[in-house]
Amino acid sequence: MTDNSRRRPSAAAGVLGAATVATGLVAGVFYIFACDVMPALARSDDRVFIEVMVNINDVIQNPVFFLSFLGAPVLTAVSARQLRGCPHRRWVWVALAACVLALLVTAVVNVPLNDRLADAGDPARIADPAAVRERFEDAWVTWNVVRALLSTCALACLARALFLHREAYPSAYLASAAGSRASR
Repeated sequence: MTDNSRRRPSAAAGVLGAATVATGLVAGVFYIFACDVMPALARSDDRVFIEVMVNINDVIQNPVFFLSFLGAPVLTAVSARQLRGCPHRRWVWVALAACVLALLVTAVVNVPLNDRLADAGDPARIADPAAVRERFEDAWVTWNVVRALLSTCALACLARALFLHREAYPSAYLASAAGSRASR
């Protein structure tokens, strides 16, 4: 008979893994905007910049993106609850705080900026597109970098928790296979 008192159900590892993947996807979106999309758009004229950003903001609002964007903090919260008695739970709680902060930055800063940009109207008809861009670009880029850093921090914390979880609760299957002839 084996001692299963230290083992967590595989569901906890699965949720932690899913939270890590979802957070990685979100961090990647913010990272790619910081490193590629916004620097590329910075080379565009004002009307093109506004048109492309409005189009991006329309297209990104889709079920696939929302699944990871909202799934990351939800899965991280579920994981934090499941791992509340584990020694590595602090990593998950820090990740949850970073996920929630990134979500708040998005809701309080980036989305209102996106809305104001869209409310400016058709880029071809805006009287002063340079002024519209000026009110948007620097603030949006700065706060996107903050979101990227927060999401990357959350990803690192979740990856650390996943690694520690694996060490604390090794797979019974892998442990039994390690002693078998097939593994030698």
